[in-house]
Amino acid sequence: MISHRHILFYEVARQLSFTKASQLLYISQSAISKQIKALEDHYKTGLFERHGNSVSLTPAGKLLFQKLEAVQHIQNDLHEELRLMNHGYQPQFSLVLGASTTISLYVLPPVLSAYLQQNPQVVLSLKNRNSENILKALLDHDIDLGIIEGINKISQVTYTPFLTDEVIAVCSRRNPLTSHELEVKDLFQVPLALRETGSGTLAVLEEALAQHGVKLSHLNVRVRLGGTEALKNFVRVDTCMAFLPRQAVVNELASGELMEVKIKDFEVFRTFNFIQRKGTENNLPYKNFIQFMKRQYSKTE
Repeated sequence: MISHRHILFYEVARQLSFTKASQLLYISQSAISKQIKALEDHYKTGLFERHGNSVSLTPAGKLLFQKLEAVQHIQNDLHEELRLMNHGYQPQFSLVLGASTTISLYVLPPVLSAYLQQNPQVVLSLKNRNSENILKALLDHDIDLGIIEGINKISQVTYTPFLTDEVIAVCSRRNPLTSHELEVKDLFQVPLALRETGSGTLAVLEEALAQHGVKLSHLNVRVRLGGTEALKNFVRVDTCMAFLPRQAVVNELASGELMEVKIKDFEVFRTFNFIQRKGTENNLPYKNFIQFMKRQYSKTE
């Protein structure tokens, strides 16, 4: 088992903040500082450099953090293997998952519910951010696993396919756009409401438009909104057209609140992938979680 002092150091190093670590661990900052000082005395070297309200790791701190992360993975693997050998052994395991809006709101809830029912020992946290910020959170060690749209060519990250989703054009049922099929060239005249920069939905739309020789910057973009729900609510009451994941508007299409706008020879599909830091691919709890999620989602489709 990792010692209490090392657990405190590990969390401060993950967050690069005594304040955040204190809030997450429910321990006072002074108590954490005292334990870190004792650890620095033990190793006869500084582990953090203090910069006013922020901290960074010294070379010794970076080395200790890397080794503790490896020990954490070994410990998790041990607990998982022992649990499989003896179902009476249920060690608590924490998993921090990051996912983009579409996945967090419209895909994960029933799948995570099934996972937690079968794995009551897991304490799971879900962070809902756009794809760009999920990737950053993974590299910053703020999350253990992420689910994002597409693939970014980053050497420190491993990608595992999860699911494919369609992005469609929608508008209010009162919008005259619903009366006929559009062509790609018509998009230059249509007022658009789009997601914010960094959104995976926006990135895949931009890529699809580029295949037709259309630049997003040349379109009539009236507003950009952060989040799928904000975009849906805006389009309900406005004359703009929006591009949204089909899974996000299933209920609105069924009720008639929103209408799908057909665009001839224009389809937008995107692949969602699990992402994890290289070196954690064989971490047994992570591997089992990903396998369970893929199996469970295939049952709900």
